[in-house]
Amino acid sequence: MSGWYQLKYPENVATPCLLVYPERIDHNIQEMIRIAGGAERLRPHVKTHKSPQIVGMQQRKGINKFKCATIAEAEMLAQCQALDVLLAYQLSGPHISRFLELKQKYPQTRFSSLVDNQDSVQQLADLAQGSNLTAQVYIDLDVGMHRTGIAAGPEAVALSQLIKVQSGIELRGWHVYDGHLRQSDVTERIHASDQAFSPVENLIQETGIKQVVAGGSPTFPVHARRNSVELSPGTSLLWDHGYGQKLPDLDFLPAAVVLTRIVSKPTGDMMCLDLGHKAIASEMPHPRVNLIGLDVVDFPTHSEEHLVVRTSDAPNYKVGDELYGIPMHICPTTALHQEMLVVQEGEVVDRWPVVARDRRIEI
Repeated sequence: MSGWYQLKYPENVATPCLLVYPERIDHNIQEMIRIAGGAERLRPHVKTHKSPQIVGMQQRKGINKFKCATIAEAEMLAQCQALDVLLAYQLSGPHISRFLELKQKYPQTRFSSLVDNQDSVQQLADLAQGSNLTAQVYIDLDVGMHRTGIAAGPEAVALSQLIKVQSGIELRGWHVYDGHLRQSDVTERIHASDQAFSPVENLIQETGIKQVVAGGSPTFPVHARRNSVELSPGTSLLWDHGYGQKLPDLDFLPAAVVLTRIVSKPTGDMMCLDLGHKAIASEMPHPRVNLIGLDVVDFPTHSEEHLVVRTSDAPNYKVGDELYGIPMHICPTTALHQEMLVVQEGEVVDRWPVVARDRRIEI
C-alpha cells in the first residue's frame, strides 16, 4: 500500500463502491472555517454528501446552519437536530405541504425556503396560514446564472415589499447563487463575482434587508470577504477532480474515491471496468473519473454497468485487478451509492448510509 486512497485488503470489498476518508473530510471542514473566518458564517450545502455522519462532523466544529435542495435533505438535517435549515428551492405542488409538515414535526429546527414570484409567495402564505404557521423565505436573486430567481432590481424590491405586508410569510433575506462563475484564474473569478454581486449591494442599501446567503464552492473565498454574507459551499466537503483541476487556488482535498474492478480485457489496449452510469456521474463528457495512476487515452464506451478504457497500461493489469478513481463530479456520484465505506489507515472501518439520496425519508 502506497497511496493515501489505497485499501490494505481490496480483495474483500465488492465493487463498484464509494470510499470516504474522514481525516480528509475533517481537513476540508477546517479549511472551510479558516476561509470563512469562523464557523458561524458558514451554511454549507449538504447535497454533496447527503450524510448524517458528515453533518455531525461539521456540527462538532461549531457549524449549525445548513443549506439543502430537497425535502429529504431538509428532513435528514432536522433528524440531526440542525438549528437552521435553508431549503434552497422554490416550493411547488405537494412540496409546500411537505415543507409545512417539516416545520410542525421538527419545531427545534428553523426552516426557510426560496421564492422568486408573487404567485408562489401567495400560495405558500395561504397554506402556511391555514396550518397556523409562518413560512420563512429568502428571495432568490439571479445574478447571471439564469436558472432561477429574479434580477436584483425593482422587481426584487416589489417582491420584498409584498412579503412584508403578507400574513403567513416572513422575509429573512436574499439568496444569491453564482454557480456559473468558475474561472480558473482567481483574479478573474474575483472580478466576475464582484460585478455580479454589485446589484445585490445596491439592493441591500435600498431595502435595508441585509441578510444574504451567497455562493458555492468556487466563489466561496470571494464572498468570504463580504462581512454580511453567509457562505454556502458544498462540494468542498468531499471535493472532486473537476474542481481540483479548475480551482487550483483552493486547498481542499479529495475525500471520496470510487473503487472499481477490471471485469474484462476485450483487446490488448482496452479494459472494461464495472464503473457504469449507475456508479459514476455521467451527465458530463469524458473524462468522468480520474483513474489514479492510469495513463488513459480515451473512454470508447460507457453504459449502465460498464466503462471501457483505452490505455497503454493495459498489459500491466489483469481481470479482477482493482483501480481507484476520483470522480470529476462528486455530488451526483454520491447519490448513486446507497452507502459510503469509511476508510482509516487503509481499512474499511464503517459504512455510512447516504440517507438523503432518496426523495423521501418519512415526510
